[in-house]
Amino acid sequence: QDKGTKMTEFWLISAPGEKTCQQTWEKLHAATTKSNNLSTNSKFNIPDLKVGTLDVLVGLSDELAKLDAFVESVVKKVAQYMADVLEDSKDKVQENLLANGDILLDQKWQARHEFYLSSLDTLPSLFLFKGVNQIDNDLKARASAYNNLKGNLQNLERKNAGSLLTRSLADIVKKEDFVLDSEYLVTLLVIVPKLNYNDWVKQYETLAEMVVPRSSNVLFEDQDSYLCNVTLFRKAVDDFKHKAREYKFLVRDFQYNEEEMKADKEEMNRLSTDKKKQFGPLVRWLKVNFSEAFIAWIHVKALRVFVESVLRYGLPVNFQAMLLQPNKKTMKKLREVLYDLYKHLDSSAAAIIDATMDIPGLNLSQQEYYPYVYYKIDCNLLEFK
Repeated sequence: QDKGTKMTEFWLISAPGEKTCQQTWEKLHAATTKSNNLSTNSKFNIPDLKVGTLDVLVGLSDELAKLDAFVESVVKKVAQYMADVLEDSKDKVQENLLANGDILLDQKWQARHEFYLSSLDTLPSLFLFKGVNQIDNDLKARASAYNNLKGNLQNLERKNAGSLLTRSLADIVKKEDFVLDSEYLVTLLVIVPKLNYNDWVKQYETLAEMVVPRSSNVLFEDQDSYLCNVTLFRKAVDDFKHKAREYKFLVRDFQYNEEEMKADKEEMNRLSTDKKKQFGPLVRWLKVNFSEAFIAWIHVKALRVFVESVLRYGLPVNFQAMLLQPNKKTMKKLREVLYDLYKHLDSSAAAIIDATMDIPGLNLSQQEYYPYVYYKIDCNLLEFK
């Protein structure tokens, strides 16, 4: 499909059957496609559901509205979390969430999930709610575990980056840089600004008494500083630190501990391996459950169309549901064509149609009213830049 003109939004509408429902469909299709290509249309088949009393239908209408909002929020959450997990490849989100408009147009959802409920009471919505609620809870648990892991890994990575004043030195210093296990001598690590390095070379042996001559080497450098070692007698350490500060040489608090450094490295490897291990199954879970949630969402829409059509058009059940994918540039025109087709259904719509026509991006809420049954399925919510 040409991305430029197609909307990733669909209008699910229904109109009363004329002599036959097929006629209703042909009339709409001709009016919106023959000469003006306003939308891509398909029939939307809703199985015949047994209708309860009017009271039940009115109650169900409210319940389904709430369920619709809930399921939509879960669909969004799963899609958004897929975008978070794919981090640098957000452009792959769409291809991983295969269940967008294609599902709607192919109506595969119907083949996969026949409504197994013949009577229209509160059961379908309960059944759908349970399934989607389960996805919502599982998502919270899985996201929390993965985010935890990701957070711990990022903290460790931060520790291994950043300035020489704060970063972990585990991957920088080696055993041979230090005098270890000596009763009298100790090796300090000093951060020397590059601008002051010549001063360091000249001064370090005389900053305090008892500094071992020629014991300083550059072990590492970042943009601004060198990390140097220097060996001296333990009892001169305080004096040395104090003097060094005057020259902007900073002694870092550091004890060489091989076990600790090894543990740090192992922890980082473990977290990194864990994250890689969890990534594949998590993406698969998100794909499958996005599809499930999306299908449940379309079910709710289908149930809403059924209930609303019976409430509006009466019994016996006789209406045709149709799915329209509007072309971006002609949405206003499509609205007008639909209005002309169906204004006879309702006299009070005349006043409202003009009020809503010129409000771009109008939030399609309960208040928006058309003479035909109308629900929007907005797949724009699944697009991540």
